[in-house]
Amino acid sequence: MDSKLLKKLDMGLIFIVAAICILGLVMIVSATVEKEVMKQIILQGNLRQALAQGTLRHVVVQAGSLLMGVGVILIVLMIDYNVLAKHYMLIYIISNILAAATLVFGTGKEQWGANRWIRIGGFGFQPSDFVKIGIIIALAKLVADNKDSINNPYVLGKIIAFVGLPTLLILRQPDLGTSMAFVTFTFGILFIAGIKPKYIFTAIVTGIISLPFMWLSLKSYQKDRILVFLNPEIDPTGKGYHILQSKLAIGSGKFFGRGLFKGVHNKAGFLPEKHTDFIFSMIVEELGFLGSSILILLYGLFLYKCINIARKTKDDFGSFLVIGITCMLAFHIFANIGMTMGLMPVTGKPLPFVSYGGTFMLSNMIALGLVLNVNMRSNKINF
Repeated sequence: MDSKLLKKLDMGLIFIVAAICILGLVMIVSATVEKEVMKQIILQGNLRQALAQGTLRHVVVQAGSLLMGVGVILIVLMIDYNVLAKHYMLIYIISNILAAATLVFGTGKEQWGANRWIRIGGFGFQPSDFVKIGIIIALAKLVADNKDSINNPYVLGKIIAFVGLPTLLILRQPDLGTSMAFVTFTFGILFIAGIKPKYIFTAIVTGIISLPFMWLSLKSYQKDRILVFLNPEIDPTGKGYHILQSKLAIGSGKFFGRGLFKGVHNKAGFLPEKHTDFIFSMIVEELGFLGSSILILLYGLFLYKCINIARKTKDDFGSFLVIGITCMLAFHIFANIGMTMGLMPVTGKPLPFVSYGGTFMLSNMIALGLVLNVNMRSNKINF
């Protein structure tokens, strides 16, 4: 790789993500390793024994995913992002095939209520994590090619249909949360491309009018999530249990928190999915308002730097690509934190760079690599 390009690598962005990842790894240790085991590892040096017994399985998988993610970033940086633009239709087709394959070969309905995983032997991955990246790349190129006529109804309809196909395939799994992520990054890219306010207003009005029909089309568990979101007390020991325990954990953290590895809701097992969907609740319980505010600040700096990179790219495709990725990650951040606080329905969206999950971490790292790639090869442009 050209040394001049390496000099343009945004080290500030890398340090921010590294800090978030380290915090996430520490919290996964707290969520998945018993306190007594931690004492034995630290005081008696029983690390090898703990590894052999599998008590550090989640930690090892997450650390391995982080290391693989670093390798993936290096590979992404070696490829000029404009090469992706040339093959956007191939990327689009592969993404749709992955989404369709999940409907046919997917597993997970018995455990999670939806077939979102594809398993090959002992290896499993969630295709939608990678489909999002592929569709952002393809959509960014399509919008860049049609920027000058973006407000032509035919062109706009073609773009909506283009992103609508994979969105419907994801919705059929069913995965409402990921479908909402598609809507979010599509809106972000179109907004930056200069779509007229009248189309935005029309979309909002159409959405409001279609709410009753959308309600009728929802699965029973999706309706329950919305009802529980509005009032968790209607089923405090059932469907409302997760959000009530999450709120209790957040409230018990106060300003400084109970202390690392000392979370009562965490260690007593009251907090569900504490290493994935509800990891933010555990962070607040153990690190308090102060610790969680630092994490939110890091996320804010991350999104701010991504937006700045989008503003200075030398071409529309690079700009739209970074904006799409920024909107996708922002959606995950806001959806996860809002979910744990009862401000949004429980959608099962993990927290970027923090929540446990191999394929989710790798997809986040690919997204980061693309942002860094665009920044390395960008010159200032006003849009």
